[in-house]
Amino acid sequence: MPKIVDHEKQRHIVAEAALRVIERSGLEQATVRNIAEEAGLSVGSMRHYFSTQVELFAFCMNLFVHRIQERIEAWDFEGPILLDLKRLLLQFLPVDKERIMEMEVWFSFNAKALIYPELKRLSEDMQDGLYKASKFVIDTLVEQKLIRPGLDPDLETEKLYALVDGLAVHQLMQPKRLTADRLEAIIDQHLASLCKNENP
Repeated sequence: MPKIVDHEKQRHIVAEAALRVIERSGLEQATVRNIAEEAGLSVGSMRHYFSTQVELFAFCMNLFVHRIQERIEAWDFEGPILLDLKRLLLQFLPVDKERIMEMEVWFSFNAKALIYPELKRLSEDMQDGLYKASKFVIDTLVEQKLIRPGLDPDLETEKLYALVDGLAVHQLMQPKRLTADRLEAIIDQHLASLCKNENP
């Protein structure tokens, strides 16, 4: 009997192999040959699952976004409010090996999204995730009556979004100057600046 192949499962195997190659060697090394070798497949069989490299990148990007979203959606709030909100924001910052790798992969994908329209929506999805997290932080401060009087929540959401996004870029560009401890201190200070003087 001919072997029955689960097409979608094989696509996931190929995408996971591609992510491993990207994480280990960078996006430029994510060639069909290298990915096929990582996945234990022939170069010819790769074309059964992805007709173009851009299609493969799009699938990888979607898998990558989904992986991060799952981690954030499984988030448990377990401590003081400001500590929990800081920990949430740190999910989007390169503060440890795993997140540094994720950010490096993500910025590589974003560079491709500037060239290939097929990747643009996925890039926007990830940015939307950071914006929603920023809005959640500000909305929580408002709901808990912690936010400083006179602040505009919409404007503070945009500022927080820009701060976290900018910090991620700067850390990858200048990791020695912007350490994980410094990133945490900046987030701590910014959250404190949004709040009334009373301790939550």
